[in-house]
Amino acid sequence: MKKLFFTLFMISGVLIGAKGQDSFDPDELFSQARTQIMGGKYQEGRKIAFRALSQYPNYADILILVGRSYAWEGKNDSANIYFERAIIASPAYTDGYVGYLDNLFWSDNLNTAAEVLQKAKSNLGSPIPDEITYRESRLFYYREEYDQAYDLAKPLFDKGFNQEGMLAYMQNLQRFRNTNAIGATYDYDTFYGSTSPWHTWSVYGRTRTKLTGALIARVTQSERFNGFGTLYELDAYPSIGKNGYAYLNLGGSGASFFPKLRFGASYYHNLPKAWELEGGYRYLGFTQATHILTASVGKYVGSWWFNFRANVIPSENSTGTSGQLTARYYFKTAEDFFSIQLGSGVSPDEETRDQTQLLNSYRARFGYQQLLSPKFMIYGFTGYSREELSTDNFRNNLNLSVGFEYRF
Repeated sequence: MKKLFFTLFMISGVLIGAKGQDSFDPDELFSQARTQIMGGKYQEGRKIAFRALSQYPNYADILILVGRSYAWEGKNDSANIYFERAIIASPAYTDGYVGYLDNLFWSDNLNTAAEVLQKAKSNLGSPIPDEITYRESRLFYYREEYDQAYDLAKPLFDKGFNQEGMLAYMQNLQRFRNTNAIGATYDYDTFYGSTSPWHTWSVYGRTRTKLTGALIARVTQSERFNGFGTLYELDAYPSIGKNGYAYLNLGGSGASFFPKLRFGASYYHNLPKAWELEGGYRYLGFTQATHILTASVGKYVGSWWFNFRANVIPSENSTGTSGQLTARYYFKTAEDFFSIQLGSGVSPDEETRDQTQLLNSYRARFGYQQLLSPKFMIYGFTGYSREELSTDNFRNNLNLSVGFEYRF
């Protein structure tokens, strides 16, 4: 009899233990797994998630979380398995398609992405969720069908669709779509003192090729110091991969107040969370050659874009530095904005100033750009700068700039 009671006691203990092990709140495990994975502890988070999936294999949010964790590690094939399971478990759940499409884009699997997109549109019905429309636009973008991508993205942007990096995406689409354009600018610089006003005007034409990206030819003429000069320039913006592009500039002039030769090169890289980094070099061949190392960091925050640029000018005697902080607030489109710039020194892309002539310079500049129609844009800027020519000689400058661009 004692042996029978002991056996029953052991069996009940095992059953109670098994029941205790199987009894858990899957929502609580999902929360724990998410905390671990979002903190970069992917394996630890997946162990918790797998425990929940052992009893709840169709918990879509956990399946998506596991898929995202694999995708963030670059294990795209493993991620696809869990996104597929999530879609099968909840075919009318948008998040599963969103995660799946993101992973397919990252792995450059555009054909499968097109199939998943069609499945999403079929299962989710009408109206198609904004998150899916945005991914459809991205698919056109990756296929270099920029007009179709823009047509889908613009209504989302106009109504304030909350997508990280949306403003930067729209600007990239504008950069790729605008194949041909002509434009002109006029600058008026007036000085307090004996320096007579400067008059500068330029005309440019822009086109696009697969090799160079945007290709811009510019002619700038200026009247200053009782002289007249012309500067010729060529700019190119070739794409480098999906997340980067370059800036190349080559120009020259026979005028004393323009560089005899100027050259510039930069590489821009788009990072997650709407950050952009840039690094480059400028050469300005005035009376003395000026070499400039430049770098910038930019960030999109809602309708704002902030950028800080730092410049280093090495020389035999000393090393000069300058910097500019730029902020833009965008309105209805990604090309309508108000801007403000504060800086010290001269920008390396401002070819009308010889940096070797300045000890220090401080400036503030304001501007507004408006796209009046899909083909016509106007802009205007004004700025004030205080330039130190020598230790006891300063030049105060008020600048006015207006321009337009016509696209076709």
